[in-house]
Amino acid sequence: MTHTAAHRGFAAVAAHHGMTWTPSSSPKFGANALRVDGKIFAALTRDGRLLLKLPPARTAELVAARRAQSFTSGGRVMRGWVTLAPQSASDWIALSDEARAFVAGEPRKPRRA
Repeated sequence: MTHTAAHRGFAAVAAHHGMTWTPSSSPKFGANALRVDGKIFAALTRDGRLLLKLPPARTAELVAARRAQSFTSGGRVMRGWVTLAPQSASDWIALSDEARAFVAGEPRKPRRA
């Protein structure tokens, strides 16, 4: 799947959630993200992978089944975050539904000063 195809796949995920999405070239985390209650539940990585926030047990299950990879940032594995390859785009919408439901149910954390 090309980068353009990954963009189309992510745009389909956004549309499924009733959102519009325009690709951003910003390197800032969350620039290409979908949010619920201001919290990121899905994003498109710079290399065209779907990034999802899911319960840690679910992320472990997806990684063990080789359906996803753990997400690393700054050399550190980010707990509760996984990425899916563009080749698994058929799973993107269903798993984004799980991610949105999970994030919507999380209590809002107070912002740091």
